[in-house]
Amino acid sequence: MIPPQESRKPDIRKIIPILRQEICKFQVPIVTEMSRRRRDPFDVLISTILSLRTKDEVTRQAAIRLLEKARTPKKILALPEAEIADLIYPVGFYKTKARTIRQVCRELIEKYDARVPDDLDELLKLKGVGRKTANLVVTLGYNKPGICVDTHVHRVSNRLGYVKTKNPDETEKALREKLPREYWIEYNDLLVTWGQNICRPISPFCSRCAIAIYCRQIGVSQHR
Repeated sequence: MIPPQESRKPDIRKIIPILRQEICKFQVPIVTEMSRRRRDPFDVLISTILSLRTKDEVTRQAAIRLLEKARTPKKILALPEAEIADLIYPVGFYKTKARTIRQVCRELIEKYDARVPDDLDELLKLKGVGRKTANLVVTLGYNKPGICVDTHVHRVSNRLGYVKTKNPDETEKALREKLPREYWIEYNDLLVTWGQNICRPISPFCSRCAIAIYCRQIGVSQHR
């Protein structure tokens, strides 16, 4: 029996093992998939830039097309901006992203000898790279500790009652202080997959949720 909402405790050490088993039923996030295809931080960087405000399936095809055509910063920079735009269409803001990708590749060549940095602060210096992208490169590209927080991670963490924050940046800070370091790298994968399939933004599938016993359902007014 699921305890009353107010008495539920988001025990993260019990939640994580359950999510590890449950997410096997679903497709992994696109950036994770790309990192497994070819363990290369550059692939992670490019696919994350493409994924912003774009559905995973569209991102998947666009990333594959672009990276099959040009797998390094030098090869991408050799492509005209219009050709990059054609290759990544129809990702959201594809013309802007084509320009951003060329600029990122130029900076990688000029400042980092064409190597993607493995340091969060250095990654944040790249044009168009925010904390989400930088953390994904660190964790998925280099297998180094980091916490990537997107809308799913922010929502689910707060809905569970594990943190109480107003935006993803606050959530990242809170998780860095609270979340056991052993879970940092996988936390994004687990919560993004759960957020896409079960803990939906509107009317989540609470009746099918394997961690409902630990969830305080903060902000949930309607569920299935």
